[in-house]
Amino acid sequence: MASTTATASDLARRTPATRDRYVDFLRLFSIATVVLGHWLMAVVTWHGSEFHTGNVIGDVPGLWIATWALQVMPIFFFVGGFANLATIDAGRRRGEGATEFVAGRIARLLRPVAVLLAVWIPTAFVLERIGLDSRVLRGATKLVCQPLWFVGVYLAVTALAPVMRRLHAQRGVRAVVALGAIAATVDLVRFGAGIDALGYINLLVVWLFAQQIGFFYGDGSLLRIRRRNLVVAALGALGVLAALTTFGPYPRSMVGLPGDRISNMSPPTICLAVLTVFEVAVVMLVRPYVQRWLRRERVWTTVVAGNGVMMTIFLWHLTAALLAIAVLYHVGFPQPAGGSAMWWATRPLWIASAALPLAALITIFGRIERPRPARYRAVGVEAPAAIGIGTALLSVVVFGIACSDCADLIANKGIHLAVVPVTPLQLVVAAVVGGALIKYAARRVAV
Repeated sequence: MASTTATASDLARRTPATRDRYVDFLRLFSIATVVLGHWLMAVVTWHGSEFHTGNVIGDVPGLWIATWALQVMPIFFFVGGFANLATIDAGRRRGEGATEFVAGRIARLLRPVAVLLAVWIPTAFVLERIGLDSRVLRGATKLVCQPLWFVGVYLAVTALAPVMRRLHAQRGVRAVVALGAIAATVDLVRFGAGIDALGYINLLVVWLFAQQIGFFYGDGSLLRIRRRNLVVAALGALGVLAALTTFGPYPRSMVGLPGDRISNMSPPTICLAVLTVFEVAVVMLVRPYVQRWLRRERVWTTVVAGNGVMMTIFLWHLTAALLAIAVLYHVGFPQPAGGSAMWWATRPLWIASAALPLAALITIFGRIERPRPARYRAVGVEAPAAIGIGTALLSVVVFGIACSDCADLIANKGIHLAVVPVTPLQLVVAAVVGGALIKYAARRVAV
């Protein structure tokens, strides 16, 4: 096993010839695109106690088309399917089961989240006590907690990966079709009957759909599809997406925009499932060219280094943006109207100003992501049930915080998880019980 002190260059040189480097590239590419998209498209104004965030896509007609390229979360879940299949199958060859897989994934995902909350909850408490305007504090904490929705959903999708892996082996393409049909049915009933709460079913179904397609990359099936068929799939999906957003009830933007009654993202609609098909076809088409590029030592070393701190980048990039706002806006940085010529002209400086604190935050917190020299072993016949319930509770906790903010927690105010009211005390209890169930289900032992 490589030392935890090994540099990215060391790890890059030790890369096995059999490793699919494109998977690591897509994982980093998707996160980097999300980060740059958030920084580039954010319209932030801060005048006195008034702190507002918006999206330039809602201000510039026609800019919604950019979201069809910048909305790359489907690629991350798709790549997650590849990685989960490989890890599950490798674990089975070692005699391990679903409990070990899920427990390991939970630890890897939640360590960076715990650090983020350990920093921001006390910080929010202190800022409130020293008199920072509550509207500014609430806007700041809501901003930095936004990435947690992804972690909550990804926890649930990953926990179901062993079950979905078996379904892939038994049903193959039929499992993908079934998930797509469920997503479409949910939308049909949701919009037909006017029951918006049903849409939250797709918060799981649509991302399971993306993961399920990733299994076909993991078992090599996608690599055997002819390029002509990939082109047909991409164009077909693009046509369906255009039809849905032109003649259906769906907005054209693939991200949620302030003021929109319907969002394709929260909760996800069938449009994101169709976008998944389009994006997967495109990334498989360009794979041979990127693979050749990734053979360059410097390029591959950069990808390895980025993957080692990927969750830190994702979780802290909005904190970095907030730090940039706190500094720049208090020294007179212009706040022009979103989409204006002056606004676009200031974007390079704005992005550079956010990148600097992010680099510092990565230096401080990036080490949290380093793999620990341990594995997980089940300790009882109840482990599968305990790991499932524990993961569900922890997902609720993370998603609940994402739906509110740290200020709500320290103020002990009620929040809404989707359509269900939840108190901070209930989230604390869920976190304690969920963590206890995970510890019961599996324990760490030396390699």
